[in-house]
Amino acid sequence: MTLRVGTRASSLSRRQTDWVLQLLRRADPRLQFHVVPVRTAGDRSSRPIAELGGVGWFTRELERALLEGAVDLVVHSLKDLPTETPGGLVVAATPPREDARDALVGRWPTLDALPRGARVGTSSPRRRAQLLAYRRDLEVVPLRGNVDTRLRKVDAGEVEAAVLAAAGLVRGGWEDRIRQYLDPEVMLPAPAQGALAVQVRESDGPLVELIRQIDHPPTRAAVRAERAFLRALGGGCTLPVGALATVEGDRLCLRVRVLSEDGSRQVSARREGRPDDPERLGHEAAEEVRPFLSLMGGRP
Repeated sequence: MTLRVGTRASSLSRRQTDWVLQLLRRADPRLQFHVVPVRTAGDRSSRPIAELGGVGWFTRELERALLEGAVDLVVHSLKDLPTETPGGLVVAATPPREDARDALVGRWPTLDALPRGARVGTSSPRRRAQLLAYRRDLEVVPLRGNVDTRLRKVDAGEVEAAVLAAAGLVRGGWEDRIRQYLDPEVMLPAPAQGALAVQVRESDGPLVELIRQIDHPPTRAAVRAERAFLRALGGGCTLPVGALATVEGDRLCLRVRVLSEDGSRQVSARREGRPDDPERLGHEAAEEVRPFLSLMGGRP
């Protein structure tokens, strides 16, 4: 069987997809794959995604190709995937998650070691807000481009440091550039950061069952809680949001944080529950922080 696999055209996306295909080959050595690179609207835009608004900038064209039958499955970075799935599609597997934390790259060994007024690059409102919440003296500047481009900008001295997803650095072969893994108490990751999603047509029953063989239940439970929190906040919430869930024995532990854009105000919550009921955890956390959203500058 030869499966057509849709993926973004970036080098990192291809590496992530290759890793998923290795897992599938272990599940069924008879499988063959034809990778179909798809250039998304987010790839084509030169503006930071936060400025564009809306969702699906890195996934819409891939889902369209799947619905139209141009590919048989697609591999997404799960944090890019909107919380509402188009009718007819299903996430059949969330493979084991890479490190969910953010990471510091640059000349300085730690965030605390950066000199006063240091320029730190990121185009993520979530990272910007948490950097300023931790150190008001830092100058947080936009840093656009793929991982390789951002690393070159650090090397060229455009910024003293940059904050990127550790998972992208590890999967892309840049793990040696990481100076510090940032503690979630300082920098809570984006919901589903470090996780991948394998999406197929819901009507392709045998393929759904095949893909489910590489599903990782602890990862699925964690990201379902995080994404349930994000979904429960609603599309009207444009504030910086962090969420991280972990499975510890028979308990699922969820931490969430919502901040004002400048990081001067924040609200956090923690919830624990059963791994088999992750959505309830996410909804409870959203209800706990909702009364405080107006204080952050958002809508309750």
